[in-house]
Amino acid sequence: MKTANNRSTEVKKAELLYQTQAQLGEGAFWDYQNQIFFWVDIEGKQLHYFNPKTSKDNFIEMPSRIGTVVPIEKNKVVVALEDGIYEVDLSNNHIFRFSDIESTLTDNRFNDGKCDPAGNLWVGSMHLNQEKGKAKLYKIDSQGNATTMLENVTISNGIVWSSDKKTMYYIDTPTKKIMAYDFDVEAQTISNERVAVEVDEKLGFPDGMAIDENDHLWVGMWNGNAVLCFDPISGKVIDRIEVPAHNVTSCAFGGENLEMLYITSASIDMTETEKKKFPLAGSLFVAKPGVKGVKSTFFKKGE
Repeated sequence: MKTANNRSTEVKKAELLYQTQAQLGEGAFWDYQNQIFFWVDIEGKQLHYFNPKTSKDNFIEMPSRIGTVVPIEKNKVVVALEDGIYEVDLSNNHIFRFSDIESTLTDNRFNDGKCDPAGNLWVGSMHLNQEKGKAKLYKIDSQGNATTMLENVTISNGIVWSSDKKTMYYIDTPTKKIMAYDFDVEAQTISNERVAVEVDEKLGFPDGMAIDENDHLWVGMWNGNAVLCFDPISGKVIDRIEVPAHNVTSCAFGGENLEMLYITSASIDMTETEKKKFPLAGSLFVAKPGVKGVKSTFFKKGE
């Protein structure tokens, strides 16, 4: 059965993709060029890359908590660690820092981040004790120069751009809102802040986010056992994927035709009852949402 908007009314459920016990799986990113799914375990201090064709998951130990990962080119990625932004060479595990933004703020760490249509990395931070307003959202350009784009952030999370490149959507998790901004593609700046979605706390807290070909927003729900799809124009929930994990953290469209949704989760911050109910918490999951995603932008690094 399908509704008027052609979406199935059947309950969608994510399936186990790779069983593991990541403490805080995050940073979902599909490398469409090499057909690899990147993700991170923030508290485990690990950079992971999973090959769906072989079901093999590789990881590299990081020197500190790792907030996010975005590919640069084959075998090279950019990551956000506690004391700055680093390039990692996957072929030899060599890492070097090219931006020391927030290196002196030892009470903060970086969290989620993605690249704008021009290839700049937009990445946000958070206070280790989640103190309100102690963090920021930055834009890191190809040379490693950092510009503060938003202040008074608490837990910087999901960030995506619309297909026409004119709108940026952004989540500061404790606000329980998805914000929209006009995006100037030439200057790579934002303006006209407004609320696109107000999330009912009963649904969980909005975490990482992906965008589909229809500019609908797919959001991992912390404390919500699901990925929810929001229409940013109406602000309504228009689809739901149930996930066998309590804290669903991020998602990315992947597969050869971008028709699959890869999902990360966490095993921390759960009661004993929740741990028994969700024994797969911390694993990777996959679902077929019935809509395709879009190619995520790689980081454009200067010479």
